[in-house]
This record gives sequence, C-alpha cells and structure tokens, in this order.
Amino acid sequence: MSNDASPPPPPTGEAIPVSPDRLRGHVQHLAASPRNGRYAPTGHLAARQYATDHLTAAGWTVREQPVEVQHRVGVTDAKGPRPVWPLAYYRKLTGTNLVAERGATTGPALLIGAHLDSVKDSPGADDNASGVAVLLELATVLTEMNLAKRVILAALDLEETGHQGAEVLAAELGDQLVGMVCLESVGYYSDDPGSQKLPRRARSLMKESARQLRANENRGDFAMIVHRTSSTWMAQRWAQAAAATATPLQTMTVHDPRSTGLRGRLLTTLLPVLSNLDRSDHAQFWNVGVPAIAITDTAVLRNPHYHRPTDTPDTLDYTRLAAVTAATATLAISADSATERIDEAVQWHR
Repeated sequence: MSNDASPPPPPTGEAIPVSPDRLRGHVQHLAASPRNGRYAPTGHLAARQYATDHLTAAGWTVREQPVEVQHRVGVTDAKGPRPVWPLAYYRKLTGTNLVAERGATTGPALLIGAHLDSVKDSPGADDNASGVAVLLELATVLTEMNLAKRVILAALDLEETGHQGAEVLAAELGDQLVGMVCLESVGYYSDDPGSQKLPRRARSLMKESARQLRANENRGDFAMIVHRTSSTWMAQRWAQAAAATATPLQTMTVHDPRSTGLRGRLLTTLLPVLSNLDRSDHAQFWNVGVPAIAITDTAVLRNPHYHRPTDTPDTLDYTRLAAVTAATATLAISADSATERIDEAVQWHR
C-alpha cells in the first residue's frame, strides 16, 4: 500500500533472524504493569531496569540521560484515550532516557527510538511496550551483524507528557544524526473491514491514503510511515524492507508537507490537522532539523485498547511486530549505502 514511487533497491544479505517469541517475552515483561514515573514509579523503574539489563547483555554500552524540565504546558498522562482536558501544566518533570551504543561511537549516527513510559493505569502493551520490544530485539539481531555505521538505540522517557525526553536527547545529539526512526505503537493490527479510522479533516489532505483505505475496506492491517521531504528516502527504504520480510507487512506512507522553521509553523497554523503528525518523539527531532520517520499502527485510530487498562500483551500481533523489527534492522544495516543520500537531505533541509 506504499504510495511513494520508484524507491531505491532493497539491501541484499541474509535474512534477519527476528524472533516473535522473544518479542512477546519482552512485551510481557515491559507491560506487566503501568510504567509512569509520576503515577507508577515502581513499574517504570522495573521496565527501565529490564531494558538496561537486556541491552547490556546484548553487548551495548548503556548510559542514563537525566531529563528535567520546568514550567511546561504539555499533555496529560492521565488514563483514558480522550481526556476531558488534554493539556496539563507541569511545574517540574523529571525522567530518564536510556541511550545505547555498540561499536563506533563517533561519526554520523542513525538513531532508533521508542518511548518507555505509559499513561496512568494502562500497562501500555501497544503504547509503547511494542516499540521498546523492537528496540531490544534490534539489540540482539544487530549484535550478530557487522554494522558499518554508528547506530544508537534509545528508550525515551516522558513521551506521554509531551515528548520532553526526546526534546532533551535531540538537543544533545541532533548535530550527530543522519536520521531518526521513531517506533510508536507498532504491535496492533486487524484484518477486519472497518477497523481503521481516518479523521474526516485528514482525508481531505491525504487523498491518496484515503483512497487506499477505501480500496482495502478500511482494514487496519498495515504500518503507517510518517515522513517529511528530508526523510523520504528513509520511508521508501523502510517500506520496501517491510514488503520483503518473511511475512510481508503492508505499509502506507504519509508525507508531511511542512519544513522546519517559520514556514512550517505557519502551515501548521493554517492547517491545524497537520499537528496530528507530530504526536510522538520524532517531532522533536524534526524541530532541530534531523530527518525523521515515525512508524506506527496509528494507535487510537485503530486500537480500541489505546490508553486503557485493556492494552495488554495478548492483544498484539507478534508476527507483524517481527516484520516491523526486520524492516527497521534492514534500514540500520543499510545506513552505509544511505549515508550520502541522507546527508544531502540534511543539507537541503537545514
């Protein structure tokens, strides 16, 4: 279902040994209880320790990056998919990002990130234990490969309050990055007709996506890739890699027409529906000029368990989650051939 024409050829090489069973195990550990530094600190700390232990055992060097922001208007991390008042004022927020590297620690890097925190009272299997599980499986499979370029894995904090963890990491690493992949709610799929929603306002701006959905009877059986012009190549490569996995995963690409800076902010003001494309950590990297893509199952537009206590490990599709992992790993190992094209996009974008 990808709607970008003439993508570059896929990388060659042996099949990537992703394990759906390992992914299931990671989700079960991470989503054993809510993970929230304000409302569920015990579960939050346990999940962070679990991720640290696995990354370290896989041979990655892990550091903790403190996150602290003050006097911010963000979004509420209270329970429920549609809170009565979605905004919240935070006098002070603190958290911890996990940043893992292996091999080369200098030079241009590809960052792959997923947020670790959940909202209050939700175990957050899809949102976003699924994304962190992909990170942990990537740590295993990439260890078995000879990475020619620098890859960073990051479990980000404070996404549910407004992407503050990503903001801090983007400020630190932005100049070192050739690209960023955000894994946001990537485990829920449905083959039932009518299981995928697309807001009416979005349909008018995403006419090709709306057409594809209608042709597929509005099934939620695909991964969505959100990108800007600077990251089009990354989106194409990820979509092509997903189609070539052991169990091919359908994709839908959505192009965000905005650019960084005043013009982008003005377009958001004129077309507020575009702000829906900012609803995860990739937006903070866009804000500092880093080409980024977001991979998502579209969360609330598909998953009836979004931000609810019923967002549990048994609701996820681990075969398709394995395809997400394999496609992301393919992008990581193809970073060598991609660097020149991505660097050109960075220069154009900035």
